[in-house]
Amino acid sequence: MNGIAATSYALICAGVILFQVCLIAGAPWGRLTQGGLHEAALPLGGRIVAAFSILLLLAMGGSILSAGGHGLDWPRWTGWVTLSIQGLSVIMNGLTPSRAERRIWTPVTLCMLGLAAFVMLASLAAT
Repeated sequence: MNGIAATSYALICAGVILFQVCLIAGAPWGRLTQGGLHEAALPLGGRIVAAFSILLLLAMGGSILSAGGHGLDWPRWTGWVTLSIQGLSVIMNGLTPSRAERRIWTPVTLCMLGLAAFVMLASLAAT
């Protein structure tokens, strides 16, 4: 079950990465991200933030896959850092002024938080 949760987390990360790639490419979804400050495509600064998000999501996905026993051998603390960042993500998405962003990303990040928490707590039990 732990492996399924870790894989599910990584798959959601991949979906969010795809969303970020689309933003970088100019998709007119600015209202759905970064506080909804831009109705259409993100300006250069917003696209740079999206690129940074991709790197962060890759690391977060890797840390949870590792904690879930998927062949990576990362230090366990990386999974706890991911869990912390994921908790902050839920809070930030819940507080964003963009209603559309709140309605889409709060449930997604909450699901990701639950999966990451499950994996990390299961990793404690496994030791």
